[in-house]
Amino acid sequence: VMFAISYLFNADEILICRSHIVSTSKASEEQSHSTLHPHLNYKHFRSNVDKIAQNIRDRAIHDADIYKVVNLYDKVRILRAEVKDINRMRNDVQKQAQVAKAERHSALVERGRELKEQAQAKGMELDKLETELVLEGSKIPNDTHPDVPVGGESKAHIIKEQGIPIDRTTHSFEIKDHMSLSRSLDLIDLESAANVTGSSWYYLRNAGALLELALIQYTMLKVTNKGFTPIITPDVVRAEYSYACGFQPRSHEASQNYFVTSGRPSPSGQSPRLMLAATAEVPLAGMYSNRLLSESQLPIKMVGFGRAFRAEAGARGADTKGLYRVHQFSKVELFALTTPHESEAIHEEIRLIQEEIFEELGLCYRTLDMPTEELGASAYRKYDIEAWMPGRDGWGEISSASNCTDYQSRRLNIRYRPTSSHGGDIHAEDGRQQKTTEYVHTLNGTALAVPRVIIAILENFQTREGKVHIPEVLVPWMGGSKVIP
Repeated sequence: VMFAISYLFNADEILICRSHIVSTSKASEEQSHSTLHPHLNYKHFRSNVDKIAQNIRDRAIHDADIYKVVNLYDKVRILRAEVKDINRMRNDVQKQAQVAKAERHSALVERGRELKEQAQAKGMELDKLETELVLEGSKIPNDTHPDVPVGGESKAHIIKEQGIPIDRTTHSFEIKDHMSLSRSLDLIDLESAANVTGSSWYYLRNAGALLELALIQYTMLKVTNKGFTPIITPDVVRAEYSYACGFQPRSHEASQNYFVTSGRPSPSGQSPRLMLAATAEVPLAGMYSNRLLSESQLPIKMVGFGRAFRAEAGARGADTKGLYRVHQFSKVELFALTTPHESEAIHEEIRLIQEEIFEELGLCYRTLDMPTEELGASAYRKYDIEAWMPGRDGWGEISSASNCTDYQSRRLNIRYRPTSSHGGDIHAEDGRQQKTTEYVHTLNGTALAVPRVIIAILENFQTREGKVHIPEVLVPWMGGSKVIP
């Protein structure tokens, strides 16, 4: 498989841009028509080997090897220097041959031919090393915030609790789960969806359909009024954009992606691999790929609506019944691009918006600072919000918010030019001042994952008579109805 990639060296990093590379790996297949070229900071990797190795262990990642990456990086640097020297010698020989007398000309031509063959051989070797370096370097996760707890899910820190969970055993009437309520109120149809599409797909009916639309309208307008730009995103993305955002399964996990095929080949006989978006985060981030922004444009804050598709693997059970774990769902996503010195503040802003939404909906929830083993590859820090779901007699995740720092922007090539107060100047060889560019930080947060919020509303606001009170903020979007049915 052929794809384009190469390196530009400077004092801070190798910038991966373009060249001709051959690879047989599965990951490189996705880049055969790539418009993205990751700009990984190998100098940072090399200067922090032991720290990064510990971070990989803390995250329980088994397919990333920082020592291998640094070894490959050193080999690439040495080999590139050798190629550069050979090309310099070729240029010198070519210049000499142009002015040489007849008796020396043939010898110089032969020497030039030998150097060309050496350059080609070294170039092929370099291509292979560069390919391997990119593939191995891309497995290295983001750094981790120093306050993030180390360990598995049980190590999560609760940073906020809102409301009092309903106790099914002491409640004044029998609490039904959302599927029992939905059957009696004719809100959800899993059986028909199983026939038409398969298990874990669903129809929303009657007030169930209106409730989804009400939740979306309420959330989109609320967040727009806070200065976020509303976006309706495409639900199909190029696979490389999904991978650049960090949506790749770990080595021991099955892929959660749905891939799209077309019965009509492209004119060239080849086309980029497409997949259904796992979240609107991917197309929102991709909007700014290969862009250079000015600092005055930042922060850029968006609220996007799209469908999320997850090919969830594993056995079904009580933990995933009904709407809790489905293959397709509506989702409102918060996304921001900002400068590094503002990213932590915007992470907190996103979390506060999420909490405000759930408080206005009247949900009982808690906010968690998630531990290292629960962080995706792109996340520097992640908050999860869980709602109390009486039907599960436990908490269920309804939202998350992640600060991805420059993990995504380096892979999507999203940069900005700092003002003099925030970014230093560098001096060119001729003494002129040139502005540096930096990678933006990206942040994302789920404002609303519709099915799970519907679960929380149905189960927490049910009445003794089997009806459901509609949260006050949704009433205007439900045609004035305050109760289902």
